Amino acid sequence: MNTNSVNVEMMTWQDYASRIESGCIVFLPVGAHEQHGPHLPMATDAIFAQEIAERVATQVNGIVLPVVRYGYKSQARSGGGQTFTGTISLDGATLTAQVLDILRELARHGVSRCVVVNGHYENQWFLTEAIELLQRELKALQHNMSVLRTEYWDFTPQTVYDEIFPGEFPGVDLEHAALIETSMMLYLHPDYVKKDCIPDHELACFPAYDKYPQSGSHVPPDGVLAPAGSASSEKGKLLVDSICSEMAKALLQAFD
Repeated sequence: MNTNSVNVEMMTWQDYASRIESGCIVFLPVGAHEQHGPHLPMATDAIFAQEIAERVATQVNGIVLPVVRYGYKSQARSGGGQTFTGTISLDGATLTAQVLDILRELARHGVSRCVVVNGHYENQWFLTEAIELLQRELKALQHNMSVLRTEYWDFTPQTVYDEIFPGEFPGVDLEHAALIETSMMLYLHPDYVKKDCIPDHELACFPAYDKYPQSGSHVPPDGVLAPAGSASSEKGKLLVDSICSEMAKALLQAFD
C-alpha cells in the first residue's frame, strides 16, 4: 500500500498546512521498543501502531505523524517485563511529556481533530495524562482541539476472535508476541518474522499481583506469553482489515 499521501514526514510544510486547513484528522501512532520473543522484531508495537494509523487515515482522509517509537516500561503480565535485554522503555513522566509536547505543536498548527493510536498495552494511562494536561491548557486559552485515544486491538470484533483462535481467547494482555501479533506481522511484513522460531508453548501463568523489583520468574524464557503456533498470514489479514474498518467507522462517528 502506498502511504506517501498520508505520511506527514514525506510532505512539504505547505502541503501539510493545506491538509490542516482542510480540517483533516491527524493521527499520532505510539508504540514501544520491546522484546517480542525469538521470532518478532522489537519494533513490533511501533510497526503496528503506524500501519493501522496509515490504513485508517486513507479511509477517513487523514494524515499520519511519525510514530513515537519508545513507550512505558514493559510489565511482566502483558509484555514480559523489563528483564529482557533489548527492551528500552521510558519513565511515565517522560512519555507523557513527549506526547504532550507533540500535541501542543499540533494545537499551534491549528489541528482540530487528533487520534492517538496506541500500539503498546502499558502506554494507555500516560497517553491519557498527556491528553488531559493538553485539554487543561487549551481550555485556559479558549482553544479547542478534540483528541481521541485508542488502542487498536479494541476494534477487533468478537466474531474475529472466535474464528482465529482454536480454543478460548486468552485476553489481549497475554497475547504478547503470540497468535495475534505473529499473524498480523506475517500479513504486514512476513520478512520480519523468523518463521522457524515461532513458539507454541503453553499459556503463561501469573499470580494476581505484580512484585517489584521485577524478577521475570513467571515469564517464559523466550518472552512469549501465549501459544503462537497457529498464527497465519490469513488470520493477520482478517485482523488488520476488521480492525481498520471498525476504527474508521468509529472515528467518523466520533468526530461527526
